[in-house]
Amino acid sequence: MPLVLGDYEKLARKGIKDFWAGRSKVLSNDEEKSQGGERSAVLGGKNMDGFLAMIQQLVKRNGLRGAVIHIKGRPDLTLPGYFRPTKLWDVVVLHEGKLVAAIELKSHVGSFGNNFNNRTEEALGTAQDLLTAVRENVLGQQPMPFLGWLILVEDHEKSRRHTTCSARHFPVFDEFLAEVDTPVEQVPEGKRKRKAKSKAPRLVSYLERYNLFCLRLMSEGLYTRAAVVASPRDAARNGAFSDLSDETSLHAFAAGLAGHVATWATASKR
Repeated sequence: MPLVLGDYEKLARKGIKDFWAGRSKVLSNDEEKSQGGERSAVLGGKNMDGFLAMIQQLVKRNGLRGAVIHIKGRPDLTLPGYFRPTKLWDVVVLHEGKLVAAIELKSHVGSFGNNFNNRTEEALGTAQDLLTAVRENVLGQQPMPFLGWLILVEDHEKSRRHTTCSARHFPVFDEFLAEVDTPVEQVPEGKRKRKAKSKAPRLVSYLERYNLFCLRLMSEGLYTRAAVVASPRDAARNGAFSDLSDETSLHAFAAGLAGHVATWATASKR
């Protein structure tokens, strides 16, 4: 059975338009601005709800009849953990009492230096918690569920900027170091070349870090699919976005979810 991705991109663009429009509405309030509009916008509701229609369509169109897709209601979105009693997910898909998929939808706008570690640490803990619970048979005998993590990151000069690496004692992985061109110093004939000052290494941008993070989440088996979507604030007009790599793209995420659902549907028919 061929995978059906439908108009996932159209639905995603609508979700992005709604995302930015919703944030603009919150930030347009002068009182909100004076008290730190960025934080209040983040806390102003489930700001990634626009992607839910995309996920629902992918599940419904790939052959798994009788699948129940939960997108609201704390009891229906709560799954057991191993290191803590429970965790609230954004999307939970069930079929005949078994967990087909669990998905987290996140966003990161502004305050890149402050919030990157928070987002990544939460994603790591969430996956490890559920996977360990699955290993300990908390879900009973069933196939491995699809675990998905998708984040929308503001496409901004600050999210694409290289930053200084402050690590002193040990080197960081080369993948996190930016390749910065060093201009060749022109020394007039007859003059001695001055000793160059050592420069602190530069780290790749936050968008590149999210891309590496998603790649490693998948390579380590923590999430079935992890994706990062970069979108500027003016995408409230057209839902514009870009991918960081093929492996962490929205298309790869959609295809991964559709393939998992289709495989589950085929197996359940036997």
